[in-house]
Amino acid sequence: MKLYDVIIVGAGSMGIAAGYYLTKQGIKTLLIDSFNPPHHQGSHHGSTRIIRHAYGEGRQYVALALRAQELWYALEQESQQELFINTGVLGIGEVFSPFIKETIESAQTYNLPLEILKANEVQKRWPGIQIPEHYVGCLETTSGILYSEKCIQAYRDLTLENKGSLLCDTAVHDIKMYKDGVTVMTDNGTFHSDKLIVTAGAWTGKLLPELELPLQPVRKAFGWFKADESFYDSKRFPAFFFALPDKLYYGFPSIDGSGVKLGRHDGGQSVDPDQINRTFGADDSDESDLRSFLETFMPHASGALIDGKICIYTKTPDEHFIIDQHPEHDHVMIAAGFSGHGFKFSSVVGEILSEITVKGKTKHDISVFKLNRKALHI
Repeated sequence: MKLYDVIIVGAGSMGIAAGYYLTKQGIKTLLIDSFNPPHHQGSHHGSTRIIRHAYGEGRQYVALALRAQELWYALEQESQQELFINTGVLGIGEVFSPFIKETIESAQTYNLPLEILKANEVQKRWPGIQIPEHYVGCLETTSGILYSEKCIQAYRDLTLENKGSLLCDTAVHDIKMYKDGVTVMTDNGTFHSDKLIVTAGAWTGKLLPELELPLQPVRKAFGWFKADESFYDSKRFPAFFFALPDKLYYGFPSIDGSGVKLGRHDGGQSVDPDQINRTFGADDSDESDLRSFLETFMPHASGALIDGKICIYTKTPDEHFIIDQHPEHDHVMIAAGFSGHGFKFSSVVGEILSEITVKGKTKHDISVFKLNRKALHI
C-alpha cells in the first residue's frame, strides 16, 4: 500500500489546481482520475470559459473572482503561455432582471469598472447585436475568457514538475475513512494517505453515498456557429451573457475564426454521468435552442453549425458551491456542485482546498458554501 500526505480523487478543474498548490509546498500528493485530464467527460472541455468579476450570481463571489483572476495571471507567468484573453464581458437584459441588477450592484459594492449602456448604445458599438429598446448592456472591461483546457494542462504540467503523482484512467471503487487517514481502492491498486480531497465533479455523490449530497448532474449542449467575422471577431467583440426573462445564455466571440460559441446556462436534462448521451444533436433542441437565440439577438452569427459538444453541470438546489470538510472526518475535504459557473474559480478553489488541507483553515470567506446550509437541503 503506497502512502501519501494527500490523495485527491478527481483531477479536473478543482482537483488539479489543488494538486498544484499542495505540491508547490512539497506535500506528497497523489491525484487519481477516471479519465486523462484535460478530457471531454466532465465540465471543463470546449476550449473556453468566461471569467466575470461583477457577479450576477451574488456579490459574495466577487472577492473570490478577483483572487482567481490574480492566480490565473500568476499561472500564465509560471507556465509562460497565454491562458486569458481580456475581451471584456458584456451582460445584456432588462435592467430590473435579478441577474443584471446583481451584476450592477456587485460592481458598485466593490468599485469594479462596469459601463452601463442603453440598447441603442449597445447596438451602435456592436452592430452584430439586436435587442429590444428596454434592454441594457453592462460592459465589464477587465474580465474576459480563459482557455479552460490549457489552464488544466498548465496546472497538470507544473504539478508533475513539483513531484506530484498522477494516476489517470483509474476508477476509484471505494474510500475508507479512519480517524487518522483514508484508504482509496482503485482499479490500479490501493493507496493510503493522511488526508483526502474529493473533487470528482458529477461522480462526487456516487463516491460519498453516505452523505446523500444534493447533487444533480445535468446534460448541457453548446456549439460554434459560422459568423460574420467583421462583427464578432474577438478583437472587437466581447464575451457575453443574455439574462432573458425566462432563460440565460452565454457565449464567446469568434477566436481566430472559430465561429461564435453559444450555450444556455439554465435548463438541461438531468442525467446519470455514466449514462449520458454525449452526442451533440442526439436531442433536437441541442442545436435548435441555440440557433433560435442567435436568429433573434445575433442574426449575423446564426450561420452553419461548425461544431457542437455536450458537457455536464453538477447542480446544487441553490446553485451555490459545496466547499467544506466532511461532517464526520475533518481531514477529508469536499468540493462539488459548481452548478455551471465554477471553472473561473478553480484557481482560487485550489488555493482554498490546499490551505484547509494543510492549515485547517483558509483566508477566504467560504461560509456560503457550507454543507449544512438550509438552502442545500430543501
